[in-house]
Amino acid sequence: MQKPIITVVAILLTALSLNAQDTSPRYPLIPYPTALRPATGQFTVTAKTPVVSADKRFSNEAGQLRTLLESGLGKTLPTMGSGPRIVLQHDPSVTAAEGYALTITPQQVTLKAAQPVGMFRAVQTIRQLLPVSVEKPGTTVASLPLPAVTIQDQPAYNWRGMHLDVSRHFFSIDYLREFIDRLALYKFNKFHLHLTDDQGWRLEIKAYPKLTSEGAWRTYNNQDSVVLKRAQTNPDFDLPKQFLRQQNGKTQYGGFYTQAQMRDLIAYAAARHVEIIPEIDMPGHLSAAINAYPMLSCTGQSGWGKTFSVPICPCNEPTYTFMETVLSEVIALFPSPYVHIGADEVEKSTWSQTPACQELMKREGIKNVEELQSYFVHRMERFVQSKGKKLMVWDDALEGGLKPSTAVMYWRSWVKDAPQKAARNGNDVVMTPVSTLYFDSPPGSQSVENVYKLAVVPEGVTPQRANQFLGAQANTWTEYIPTENRVDYMTMPRMTALSEVVWTGKKDYPSFQQRLLPHLLRMEQLGIHYRLPDLSGFAEENVFVDKATLRIRKPLDSYILRYTTDGNQPQATSPTLPDGLVIDKPQTVSVAAFTPSGVRGDVYTLRYQQQAYANPVTVSAPKAGLQVRYFKKAFRKVAEMQPLTADSTFTTTNLLVPSSVNAPSFGLQYRGYLTVPETGVYSFFYTCDDGGVLHIADRLVVDNDGNHFPIEKSGQVALSKGAHPFSADFIEGGGGFTLKLKYSLNGSAPQDIPDSWFSH
Repeated sequence: MQKPIITVVAILLTALSLNAQDTSPRYPLIPYPTALRPATGQFTVTAKTPVVSADKRFSNEAGQLRTLLESGLGKTLPTMGSGPRIVLQHDPSVTAAEGYALTITPQQVTLKAAQPVGMFRAVQTIRQLLPVSVEKPGTTVASLPLPAVTIQDQPAYNWRGMHLDVSRHFFSIDYLREFIDRLALYKFNKFHLHLTDDQGWRLEIKAYPKLTSEGAWRTYNNQDSVVLKRAQTNPDFDLPKQFLRQQNGKTQYGGFYTQAQMRDLIAYAAARHVEIIPEIDMPGHLSAAINAYPMLSCTGQSGWGKTFSVPICPCNEPTYTFMETVLSEVIALFPSPYVHIGADEVEKSTWSQTPACQELMKREGIKNVEELQSYFVHRMERFVQSKGKKLMVWDDALEGGLKPSTAVMYWRSWVKDAPQKAARNGNDVVMTPVSTLYFDSPPGSQSVENVYKLAVVPEGVTPQRANQFLGAQANTWTEYIPTENRVDYMTMPRMTALSEVVWTGKKDYPSFQQRLLPHLLRMEQLGIHYRLPDLSGFAEENVFVDKATLRIRKPLDSYILRYTTDGNQPQATSPTLPDGLVIDKPQTVSVAAFTPSGVRGDVYTLRYQQQAYANPVTVSAPKAGLQVRYFKKAFRKVAEMQPLTADSTFTTTNLLVPSSVNAPSFGLQYRGYLTVPETGVYSFFYTCDDGGVLHIADRLVVDNDGNHFPIEKSGQVALSKGAHPFSADFIEGGGGFTLKLKYSLNGSAPQDIPDSWFSH
């Protein structure tokens, strides 16, 4: 059973006399090693440098290191020789399977490990220390420098995963190989493939050929319609033409992997020490299978219930025959010790209405449909265990009861005690909270930092239970992610932050930010369409009194900032943004950064309006803090609170949500005054999950309304020194909330608003 292995970190740090991470550009490593001692000088790799490995157990890793270096040098390297060389050595004193030691001096590079997987991790560290030019095919140099250093390294957690949904939208085997390559680069070891869902069945099952001949294809659904509309302005949303076919006069979209293709992919991943975990979702999310084999549902047909799709029927024995046959082929194909069956979001209404289910529940003493789902899960677990495998499910399955032997992936952030409940039940847990690690949620200015702040072991877990938290994984659901470029954009660079969280154990976000910048250049060489860093120094809604000057600092010198003022989006041919663009009339400026290869970052639309300084108001006998009206109800927009009577009222010192606000869905109205210490143009940055609207001096400053993931929106207001009416509305629809408000004055760095500024 895999467990966290963080106990040796302190020992290694002491041995190397380190107290902090070295943020020098010489060591731009992600994830950061357990312990690193800087050294002076460098080792220079040339075409004469031997790569020596006397131990056959490391032949795969030595071969991959040699291929990497030869690609960068354009020459074949010797495998033996004296003088400066690179040596791979077996070292049984390295106790962790994935642990390694790396020493680079001007005379020699020495990689030590006890297991091949540890040696492979060492090779990836070498890869990150090499110039980024090694990543671009066809680019060769005469020599490759490696900075001198001593590293002792091993992971903090044994589950370091990424997930990709290939059911909602299909992705080629070639892209999956590329995805595995980047997992290896950042020392991930798990690749969770979501192979089946309502929208498509993606794996060949020889016993049931219609699962792919019919279940792998669909006519355009409502999600396809959404992405095709977005494709009109962003080609990253266009459906890949190679996955379209004409069938019976209709255009169908889809595809599947043959077992031979999947076997090759599994071998490719294994050579890079990445384990592929298959997910065959059941008993819900199976419309693709039911469409092909209608007898699987209790009603004999597919369809939708109140919330989710009609599931398979757990009360008919042919259902179990079908699922066990499917799982038998899956288990024979995938060497992973885990089999994931989902068991989430099950629409159980057809079960309660089916005589066969009523009879089964009576016979087995099952009290409700939640326990009926557990009955199904337990039967599947017995079968999976009979094949020598371990069952894994989403945390929804806890509701009806799980055996301690089942591994649980926690995703429902709004069910805050689910991880603790699973641990108390004896289940191993992998953290995948939707609030942080669902990479299908829109990335924003704080998304990388939010990932970096993840607690792998949540609060409230006793030290005795901490070892049941195997690690963490980010999930990429693809309802609205139809292309490889879009997957790149949604996952990168967020996944680099996760890699450090689950490998290093010790976090240092400022250091990570510095080390990330060289990795963006590496991603560019690799052809990864990553999301460029956010531009800053402005608000979306801007004001000026006489005139304003737009200045944007580039995250990387290699980026080019281009802009338009005619309503069109910036293109590679648009004018370059000057160092200071003077704004002296109301207008809209669109700005985007471009990489040297032509990849465009997010387009920022900056609206400018002229505004006089708002006059302050007189507040008689002000009291500290803001008054708050509390509504215990779900809202789609903040305006829906307006006509209602609040359930209660209270006072807060700042714009925050006290612990007494514990309704699953709620709305809050903050009212009072904001007293600013000097006259100026103030920018406000309002982060909401779900929605919020901010007014100051009776002027709309930020509109961040609606139900959505955490999003920061910004606006400006011109204020004279003194007190001004303050109004902030906030709604939480369920699933965990985020509420933050920061300000800046005349372009200064955003900061928290002092409590002393608020009164009522």
